[in-house]
Amino acid sequence: MYRMTFEELNGDYSQERMDSVAKALEEVLTSALPQGAITVGVYEAAKSLNVDPDNVVLCVLATDEDDVKDVALQIHFTLIQAFCCENDINILRVNSTRRLGQILAGGGKQSGGEPLDLHCVLVSSPHSTSWKDPALSKVSRFCRESRGMDQWVPIIYLPER
Repeated sequence: MYRMTFEELNGDYSQERMDSVAKALEEVLTSALPQGAITVGVYEAAKSLNVDPDNVVLCVLATDEDDVKDVALQIHFTLIQAFCCENDINILRVNSTRRLGQILAGGGKQSGGEPLDLHCVLVSSPHSTSWKDPALSKVSRFCRESRGMDQWVPIIYLPER
C-alpha cells in the first residue's frame, strides 16, 4: 500500500503554516468546549449531523497509526466525510487521538474512566448566529483553500506537548 508523504498530502503549505493552523484548531476546540459546542464520538457525531447539520461548523477526524487497518472505522469516516462535503461542513483529519484527548482535557476519559471515542469530534456553533472566532475563521479559510487545491480532507499534524 502506498502512503503519501507529508508534502504530498499538504501540497504547497509550509510547515509554519501547518503549525499555525494546528494552533488555531487547538484554540477552536478549547474555546468551544466550555460552551458545550463539542460532540465527541463517531456515533454521537452521526446523530448530531442527522439532527442539525446546519449548526455544525467543523468536523475533526482523528486517526492513530493502528486505525488505518480498522475497516469499519474507515467506512464510518468515508460516510461522515461525504455527508460533511455535501452539507458544506469544514472537515479536517488530525494525526493523534491521544493529543486530541489532551486538548479536550482529561486525556480522553469519561467520568467512569472509560476511554472516549475521539475518532470524530464536531464543533457546533454555540448560538444561532454565526460564531465569530478568529481561530475558527483561520481553520475555515485553510479548509476552503485546501478544497480549492482538491484536498477535500486536509491532514493537520498536532504538535506533541
